[in-house]
Amino acid sequence: MSDNPTNNELPERRSETRSASERYYSVEFTVKDLASVYQFKIWNISSKGMCIVIKNDSKILPFIKVGDVITMRYYLTESLGSTEDVKTEIKHITKDDQGKFKDHYLVGLAILQ
Repeated sequence: MSDNPTNNELPERRSETRSASERYYSVEFTVKDLASVYQFKIWNISSKGMCIVIKNDSKILPFIKVGDVITMRYYLTESLGSTEDVKTEIKHITKDDQGKFKDHYLVGLAILQ
């Protein structure tokens, strides 16, 4: 057997299951009563999955709560400019009092299938 793997021996990278935080790089959405569209970078900060980071004085914070289901537009990592609209649940809203995101809220997102 040769030291060089054949094409049949190499795993197909695109067939691997990717987490949502690897599949998407940002998300945008609107909420009722606010006319603005808000866009956020997606972070994979903890084992609990992806989240967005929102400044503590952002106008959007009073309009979202844990359990809300919002159709959000996700921007794909691999296809620049390509998007997917996906129903998403807000899983947690946690204030970060120290560290990299001091004075921000970490908002956990879960894509609904």
